[in-house]
Amino acid sequence: MKLLKKLVGLVVAASLAACTTLGPDFEKPDTQLPAGWDADSTPESVARAAYWWRLFDDPVLDELVEATADQNLDLQAAGLRIIQARAALGIADALRFPQQQTLSGNLTRRYQDDKAYNSANLNFDVAWEMDIWGKYARGIESAQAGLYGTIASYDDILITITAEVARNYVNYRTAQERILLAEQNIAIQQRVVDITEIQHESGNVTELDVQQARTQLYSTEAALPSLRIAMAQSRNAIAVLLGRMPEQIDDILNRDAARVQEKYRQRIDPESGILGRGDIAEYDSYSIVPATPPLEPHIDAGLVARRPDIQVAELLARAQSARIGLTKTELYPQFFLTGSIGLSQKVLSDEAFTGTDAVKVSLGPGFRWNILNYGRINNQVRVEDALFQESLSNYNQTVLRAVQEVSNALVGYKQSLKQRKSRFDTVEASIRAFRISMIQYQDGLVSYQRLLSTVEKLTLNEDLYAQVKGNIANQVVALYKALGGGWQMRSGKPFVADDIKQQMRERTDWGDYLDPAPVNAAEGERP
Repeated sequence: MKLLKKLVGLVVAASLAACTTLGPDFEKPDTQLPAGWDADSTPESVARAAYWWRLFDDPVLDELVEATADQNLDLQAAGLRIIQARAALGIADALRFPQQQTLSGNLTRRYQDDKAYNSANLNFDVAWEMDIWGKYARGIESAQAGLYGTIASYDDILITITAEVARNYVNYRTAQERILLAEQNIAIQQRVVDITEIQHESGNVTELDVQQARTQLYSTEAALPSLRIAMAQSRNAIAVLLGRMPEQIDDILNRDAARVQEKYRQRIDPESGILGRGDIAEYDSYSIVPATPPLEPHIDAGLVARRPDIQVAELLARAQSARIGLTKTELYPQFFLTGSIGLSQKVLSDEAFTGTDAVKVSLGPGFRWNILNYGRINNQVRVEDALFQESLSNYNQTVLRAVQEVSNALVGYKQSLKQRKSRFDTVEASIRAFRISMIQYQDGLVSYQRLLSTVEKLTLNEDLYAQVKGNIANQVVALYKALGGGWQMRSGKPFVADDIKQQMRERTDWGDYLDPAPVNAAEGERP
């Protein structure tokens, strides 16, 4: 027995002394960004990007974004994937301890030579494979990276759905404003039709002028259904993102509908039926399309590097790097210790078990080595290494795509601002031209064609200007989505809603796995 203990002690000591971790240690890839972008994030830029939708100063949008973060079904699924990854990490971590711990027993009766015997066995077996080559350490490293990757993926989904809520809200308000403008212009064009009919009855114009006025009116009316379809589609998209039925968000979206419509009605002079005199200077004050203050002209590269999708790509590479070492361990001998303690006794059926001399104990080292694998393990290592190199290529592609998205959004924003200035000047000129032509037409100084032309241009230019305002807001949304802003709002919140946790706990003993400590993968809190 003493010799056996010494032998076991020598094996364990030699094994621990020889412990090493096979495979490459992961090194974070360099994030190559354009030279003109700022290298470091400032507290101001981080704070602004974290809650960028508040730049629109729209309480309805704020409410929709907060509700989406709490109720979106894709986000709920992502939260559950975090729980799955945490449980998988628990499995990998448990492999550091004895991998086999088995309690077994049996009681049998046997008949032999006209005699009956009772046999009883009770055994506790333990087997522990020592992690000499880092097999289980690499497994834990890979599982940890997987866990952090699911958290970063959760953040990426949160950014995406937040941007989608904002984008659809902007589209909803843009379509709503275009409808209000169309209804306003319908009222103006109806006024023109009425005037033309009076002129026709007086013999001052022909029926052709009347029909042309009606044609313009009907054309504007025909545009309303497509605008209402666009408005409904945006509303339905928001409802899906909130995990609700469309009618359940109408109260939020229509909260200020009466006030907005009244503001638009105030633009029409009730006596003349045309635009009021003060509307050009205050034109944008009637707008319901979300507007933002001017953005900073420079790019905060630190924000781009924190994008969750870039973190996901990096963590996938980290997990794959660990799998190279894990596979390499199969090339080397695996050392283990086994032990067993048990009771085993056989007695005649009419005798009682006494336990005398029934205890059996065994303990000793062992090893296993795949010496004739015919290159299978080496080829599997090569497969894992190639997958790792592929993951690095995917990482670089993700960075390039991030740079592309930021650059496109920034160029789109800057150019849309220039377009807005030109469109506003066009609207202003159209309004003035319409007023002048209406007065001159009533006084018989210009032909109907001149009046019709100004009405047509007014309708078109106002509609185009509303679209430009919506496009600017969408470019802001695209820019902050490209910068990776918005995931910070889930900080301190659970990944899984309380009602879902309760359902899961009623089915399964989850311990504390449903309440993991908040982890910000994009902040660098990674293995």
